[in-house]
Amino acid sequence: MIMSTHFDVIVVGAGSMGMAAGYYLAKQGVKTLLIDAFDPPHSSGSHHGDTRIMRHAYGMGSEYVPLVLRAQALWDELGKKTEHKIFAQTGVLGFGPKGESEFIDKTIASAQEHSLPYELLYGEEINERWPGLNVPKDFAAILEPNSGVLFSENCIRAYRELATVNGASLLTNTPVEDVEIYQDSVKVQTRHESYTADKLIVTTGAWNGKMLAKLNLDLPLQAYRKTVAWFESDQSLYHPGHFPVFMSEIPTGIYFGFPNFGGEGIKVGRHDLGEPIDPDQSKRKFGAYSGDEGDVRSFLESYLPQAAGELKDGQVCMYTFTPDEHFIVDLHPEHAHVAVAAGFSGHGFKFASVIGEILSQLAMNGKTEHDISLFSIARPSLQIFPSGKTPQGC
Repeated sequence: MIMSTHFDVIVVGAGSMGMAAGYYLAKQGVKTLLIDAFDPPHSSGSHHGDTRIMRHAYGMGSEYVPLVLRAQALWDELGKKTEHKIFAQTGVLGFGPKGESEFIDKTIASAQEHSLPYELLYGEEINERWPGLNVPKDFAAILEPNSGVLFSENCIRAYRELATVNGASLLTNTPVEDVEIYQDSVKVQTRHESYTADKLIVTTGAWNGKMLAKLNLDLPLQAYRKTVAWFESDQSLYHPGHFPVFMSEIPTGIYFGFPNFGGEGIKVGRHDLGEPIDPDQSKRKFGAYSGDEGDVRSFLESYLPQAAGELKDGQVCMYTFTPDEHFIVDLHPEHAHVAVAAGFSGHGFKFASVIGEILSQLAMNGKTEHDISLFSIARPSLQIFPSGKTPQGC
């Protein structure tokens, strides 16, 4: 039971970014209230499904590299503070047709610019290194040996536990019905109670478009239905001790996958495509569309044939895209005591630790030590999605 109704900071949305922000605030002694419509970690947003890729060389632009390296340091720090498994260094392999993959070219350029360790492989030597792969002779690959896997639900569990241990209050299964912003305070209304605070952080994932409209922010955010699936696979070939996380840009799309952890099967998904949805009316059942299984199975049959076994599980989550696929992390343009984090475009989870740190700094100091100019809420590229545009997350 929460005794107080006034806080230094209220965080609306206690998922990936919000829970991290709550921890970094609480450990400073800031009186913090976290509010979430569900009970994180949960399966109604964008963080479930066990694992997320943690890579350092960055195909979305080298500007991300300093942030992702700070994020890695914070994940490592979190791993030392909790009994939950946070990160596994499996390496990350990107592969595709030589000279035809913009993603791989940018990843290599990013690694070179920031002197990150990497290895280039070509054609048959890729298949020889990892017999579970079957790529054509004209393919190239980049291996990042220091990258790997974040256990996403564990990450949120750990931040939740540490936030509350450090004094943060948490309201779960509590949708926010309204938000009122005053000159130097805010009021957040739930069904049963209202709460006030000096500062506000809003980071509600796929619901950001609706929530931010309550703050007079009409941002071009579009939620998409995305799926991942687990397939029976040869554990001797795809064990995380010797098979890396992988990403592939091929002519038919951008795919990603994880090794076979604990016999659960190869996990695979597709970054591009997906159905635009209203998050309150999305089809959450895997298999609602034939492509939920068929598309990724076809990819496995072509490039990881011994991983295309029986379907073991399938799950649905949501990506929320901006038009340029860069994040929005900034202060409200009219209310400096309100911070916003939105539009993580299918490549944001790895940054949750550092975004939490950034949000805590924006809330308490009105600025951050990190360069977040790329994520400005006022950037010209935040325009309405062109007709027919399909996001290409990575």
